[in-house]
Amino acid sequence: MKKKFVYTLPFYLMLLPAMVLLFIYNYIPMIGNLMAFERFNAVRGLFKSQWIGFDNFRYVFSMPDTPQVLWNTFYIAFLKVVTGIIIPVFFALLINEVGSVFYKRLIQTIIYFPHFLSWVILAGILIDVLSPSQGVIGRFFTFVGLKPIFFLGDPKVFPYTLVFTESWKEFGFGTIVYLAALTGIDPNLYEAAMIDGANRWQQTFYVTIPGILPIVMLMTILSMGNILNAGFDQVFNLYSPQVYKTGDILDTLVYRMGLIDAQYGVATAVGLFKSLISFVMLAVSYTLAYRFTDYRVF
Repeated sequence: MKKKFVYTLPFYLMLLPAMVLLFIYNYIPMIGNLMAFERFNAVRGLFKSQWIGFDNFRYVFSMPDTPQVLWNTFYIAFLKVVTGIIIPVFFALLINEVGSVFYKRLIQTIIYFPHFLSWVILAGILIDVLSPSQGVIGRFFTFVGLKPIFFLGDPKVFPYTLVFTESWKEFGFGTIVYLAALTGIDPNLYEAAMIDGANRWQQTFYVTIPGILPIVMLMTILSMGNILNAGFDQVFNLYSPQVYKTGDILDTLVYRMGLIDAQYGVATAVGLFKSLISFVMLAVSYTLAYRFTDYRVF
């Protein structure tokens, strides 16, 4: 036992700085959740503000905009989860069919690149490109005799603009998992399929897709934990008051109530509610992942 402790001690010491930083920046700030149950006063501080119990939560759920914000969050996040599975799988299958290693790597590099750009940069580009009057797409619509679409200003179109731009930005990075899964398929299965007379389409449907289906199921189940994460960075940089009806989500609501309106207790209540729902969904997703794909965290 002592010998094992001496052997593993350097590894624990190596983890110590990371554990200290984790405790300081992730666990100590959790004390701030007390504001969700207080009428927080910055002068009195966290521990001397008036305790009001669940009044902040009652206030949040009595707000007329809360049901719409919850629906927007679920709806946008759900669409992002669905497209975040389907599109990467589709492109992984296409890239896997490219015979040239050079072109395969070139395509991978091109589609990976947007992932490394921040939404601040992309938002500036998208605002110019999607402008109905000056943007490239708006001018093209005018050129062909169609009415330009206000992608970032039409409440009916805005949620789908968020989903499309998110998918465009992240699908390349998402293909990494599925390309790795494709390399794990036994080549003998393809040879057997060819001997049986299967063409490329049949090999894809009866060998490739079943081969990566467990990974697809796993990623789908694990993504349930992000069902309330509709993407604050993206929405904040692209939305405007005219699309609040369909584009406002829990994170942007917390931002406006907490940092702009200085309703710290109410904003903390919204954030705590989101965290609790996310925790439940994460627990359910890991349980389903263990049951259906035998995935274990440890």
